[in-house]
Amino acid sequence: MPPARRGALTVVGTGITGIGQTTLESVACLERADKVFYLVTEPTTEVWIRGLNRSAESLAGLYADHKDRKTTYAEITRRLVSAVRGGARVCVAFYGHPGVLVQASHRTIRVLRREGYSARMLPGVSADGCLFADLGVNPGDHGVQGFEATDFLMYQRRFDPTSELLLWQVGVLGEPRAIKGITCRPKRLRELVAFLRRRFPASHRVTLYYAPMFPSHPPIVKRLRLDRLPEVPVSPLALLYVPALPQRRARAKIVRWFDEK
Repeated sequence: MPPARRGALTVVGTGITGIGQTTLESVACLERADKVFYLVTEPTTEVWIRGLNRSAESLAGLYADHKDRKTTYAEITRRLVSAVRGGARVCVAFYGHPGVLVQASHRTIRVLRREGYSARMLPGVSADGCLFADLGVNPGDHGVQGFEATDFLMYQRRFDPTSELLLWQVGVLGEPRAIKGITCRPKRLRELVAFLRRRFPASHRVTLYYAPMFPSHPPIVKRLRLDRLPEVPVSPLALLYVPALPQRRARAKIVRWFDEK
């Protein structure tokens, strides 16, 4: 059954590099919306969004230095829900993929759907997609495991070291607040290294990956030994890529399937 109430929400992503990675479907939603909100990381994308729709309004003002991020996420949800309740067709654009590490997008959709409004999300390019392309990682080779770094440590998540490992938000390990210019505290990186050392040798080569902000810019790729990780600054946009260890011996029964006719 279609929603009984006026007002609707579409959540879209601008990709990592902005204009070039925003899907045509997302652009159409931005153009047709009664009200547009956005939260992006670089000014070129902001100017472009404002050009698409004169109603465009930034959500960046809800962030403040040393303000708890959860408070900001709740305020974003209230702002979006209020606009939809007012009967507007709302489109909100987030940097990257709007469903990857964007708590406010998921929360807002849940609230609106419970109240009978139409609320949907369109996919976008995220940092891991850029990493697969730039580092030549094929998720189909050995599989890829992904965790938010603080969650990974807090709950001692189980993982398979013979599969690729991605850790998000390593630069804000244990940080509930948004802090301008923050890098991860070395003692927290040492805690992360100690946990990873249960399965990987100290000499294991890992990569800090920063997706390019602009189409013409290359990514930032820092390869280093695992035990050297606490010695380098790690900012919030970093993805930590831990390559897989050598594979286990394949099961002969499964291998024989390839020869079956």
